[in-house]
Amino acid sequence: MRHSYDYLLAVMWLAYFVYSWAVSTNVKATRRREGARSHIVRLLLLACMAALLGLPRFPVAVLSRRFLPAGAWTFWSGAALTACGLLFSLWARHRLGQNWSVAVTVKENHELITSGPYALVRHPLYVGLLLALLGCAVAVGEWRGLLAVALALSVFWPKLRLEEKWMREQFGESYENYSRQVRALLPYIY
Repeated sequence: MRHSYDYLLAVMWLAYFVYSWAVSTNVKATRRREGARSHIVRLLLLACMAALLGLPRFPVAVLSRRFLPAGAWTFWSGAALTACGLLFSLWARHRLGQNWSVAVTVKENHELITSGPYALVRHPLYVGLLLALLGCAVAVGEWRGLLAVALALSVFWPKLRLEEKWMREQFGESYENYSRQVRALLPYIY
């Protein structure tokens, strides 16, 4: 029997995507955009990741084994982590404002944002999303959740590298100084 809280993670993600979609129309014009192929491949991999986490039962037995014991504390700990990650990502999205986009882009009059969550890490959107996905993995408690997190990291890493390259080209020494002061994903570590 399913409980109402079984849908909590889906509702949090739905709210995240609805908000992101609603504010995505007020962005600057794009001057440079990544190729469509890499964007499509990334979307397909993210769809696989969503299936890993979103299906109530997963057909591959080894991935359906638990790495954490089933229990309310597991679910609620994971749900709390998911909420924190999504809120951190939304804070970053809000701070980016009109410079935001789903694909890797350089906008007209692109600004280098270094305040708010960008004072803690250079890629807070990815940090927030990875934390939210880790929360889902904890809530699910099965190995498929950790595979989804690893898949997400493999999706975000090349995107992060391309963004870094383009920001260095766009902002030169300003971005170099920023990257020396602020770590990419983990404050004070990496």
